[in-house]
Amino acid sequence: MSNSGASGALLIHITGHDKPGLTHALTEILAWYNVRILDIGQAVIHDGLALGILVELTQEMRSSALLTELLLTAHQLGVQIRFSASSADEYDTWVAAASKQRFIVTVLGPTIEASHISKVSGILAEGGLNIDRIDRLSSRSPLTAPEEPGRFCVEFSTSGGAAVREDEVRTKLAALTDDAEIDIAFQHDSVFRRNRRLVAFDMDSTLIQGEVIDELAREAGVGEQVQAITESAMRGELDFQASFRRRVALLKGLPESALQNVIDRIPLTDGAERLVSTLKTLGYKTAILSGGFTFFGRVLQQKLGIDYLHANTLAIRDGVVTGEVVDAVVDGARKAQLLQELATQEGLSLEQVIAVGDGANDLPMLRLAGLGIAFRAKPVVRANAKQALNSLGLDGILYLVGVRDREV
Repeated sequence: MSNSGASGALLIHITGHDKPGLTHALTEILAWYNVRILDIGQAVIHDGLALGILVELTQEMRSSALLTELLLTAHQLGVQIRFSASSADEYDTWVAAASKQRFIVTVLGPTIEASHISKVSGILAEGGLNIDRIDRLSSRSPLTAPEEPGRFCVEFSTSGGAAVREDEVRTKLAALTDDAEIDIAFQHDSVFRRNRRLVAFDMDSTLIQGEVIDELAREAGVGEQVQAITESAMRGELDFQASFRRRVALLKGLPESALQNVIDRIPLTDGAERLVSTLKTLGYKTAILSGGFTFFGRVLQQKLGIDYLHANTLAIRDGVVTGEVVDAVVDGARKAQLLQELATQEGLSLEQVIAVGDGANDLPMLRLAGLGIAFRAKPVVRANAKQALNSLGLDGILYLVGVRDREV
């Protein structure tokens, strides 16, 4: 059959119970009639099939037995089929819409309720975005409550024209996370999102569950003094350089043997090992860029297989901490500089870089990276970072780069 004389497009909708060979049986009929396919998409949810095939609609097709054969075959397969025709002008309008802005919205948490999806979809609609596709990235959920905390993640592929109110959507989605045990990431759907290759982590309260300097202070008997300065610095109330040197000075006289006590009692953050091992498998480079100390960073580097480490070196003389650091302090500005240098060294655009941290001194690198993630962060950091993750462990970051549980 000739494809000349096109009068528009025909969308073929197939729904029903999925089974092997179904798509083949239907497209074999289209092949017999030499049909030109313009678009095709398929999704299966709990064995329920939704298949759409957009084809060129010609005058010859209108007078052929094609539609009848499709109807008969669908009946034999036990599925429903219906047809929607559009004019050539309507099809051309659809083609022109390919230049729309596209965004990925990732909703994740221990569990996702219908109310969450309702609120998210409402915000997207109000902001001028259409939901083109929804995919579950997490594993299948059992009906019975699991012994361990659950995890659920769905990813919305959305699009919209020039009228999309991006800032409004982003603000409303962020506000939705304030009163719900979920996180929502709102990202541009670009080639960089699918090709990120370097992840830089803060260490204290990010890769590990605690602040090393606070634990050292407890060993030295100055815990309350140092913790007060730490909390103020993390909230952005004190200059990091000055506050850091003040805290380190209080450690003067601490025996070097106390460092191992701190190493032994601070655990990794949940999900850290799974995240880093998966990133390594996928070919990512990883780095620790920390305002903490190299003695702990080296332990993590060896345990997790981290590629790069930049942190502060605690000065020790004759087996005793001197209350000083060797060389310049790694502060927020230095972290951002190191991130840029590592990206250049690896031949990467900053759009291909992910940065993760929790404190105010992490904000410069979070803003610089293509994907900056505030992990279980202080309010000021959450408010100023591009994305925030609070409801799951560190491996929840895998969802933000589109990795499914079944792929890990």
